[in-house]
Order: sequence, then structure tokens, then C-alpha cells
Amino acid sequence: MNLEQIKELIKVLEDSTLTSIEIEDNEQKVKLFKETRVSEVYAPVPPAVQEIAVEAPQAETKPAVEATQTINAPMVGTFYQSPSPDKGPYVQIGDHVTADSVVCILEAMKLFNEIQAEVAGEIVEVLVEDGQMVEYGQPLFKVK
Repeated sequence: MNLEQIKELIKVLEDSTLTSIEIEDNEQKVKLFKETRVSEVYAPVPPAVQEIAVEAPQAETKPAVEATQTINAPMVGTFYQSPSPDKGPYVQIGDHVTADSVVCILEAMKLFNEIQAEVAGEIVEVLVEDGQMVEYGQPLFKVK
């Protein structure tokens, strides 16, 4: 079973009402579980609406916002910035990356997967901590 097939299984599990999937073939066994949460939601009482006349603010010039992209987690796993504890991180803030640059490792089911940037630009922010669990699609880095 390859990574793409595992990603498809994760998507099937996320999009369904199932809470787990278990697949076994001659060589591998894959178990996926979806965490279910039950929470109570209380609707707040809306405050009384009161009309207040407000003068329109004068037009302000705002500085142009720089467009940023994110590098997202392609799977659920544990985020690691470096190939091993005694080595430096793959990328740091200010580093320039290309689409095929390795930016981190995600550990899933005892497998360490090198994650490529898939975008080119400069790393402007690292959004997760080393050793943190990340979800599928969770932003890991901001790139401009």
C-alpha cells in the first residue's frame, strides 16, 4: 500500500460517518481511527439591537498586504523540523525554498516522510512546534 492509497483512505474516513477503517493485505496492515467528539453548544442570547449614528471614517491608505502561501500537511502525523535531534532544521525563517525543497518530516505509523515545499518563495513563519501532532491539511509554514 503506497502513500497515495493511504491518503485516499484518510479522505474516505474523513468524509464518512465511519469511525475507523482497517485494511490488511499480505504485507501490510493499516488501521485508521477518527476521533469523535461530543460537545454541548449553548446559543448565546443576542443583545438588544440599538441603532447608533456613526460618521463614516475618512478614507485611509493601507499598506499593500503581501501575498503569502502556506505549506500544508499532506497527512496526519508528528511534525519534525530536522532529520534528527542532533542536526539543524531543514528550513528556517528567511530561507528560500523551491517546489522540491524538503522542509520537514512527518512521522506517521513509525514511517518518516520527507515533506516537500511544493511552492517556491521565502519562509516567513513556522506555524507549528517541533514534535507537535498535525492534522491533514493543517498549515505548517507561511511562504511569500
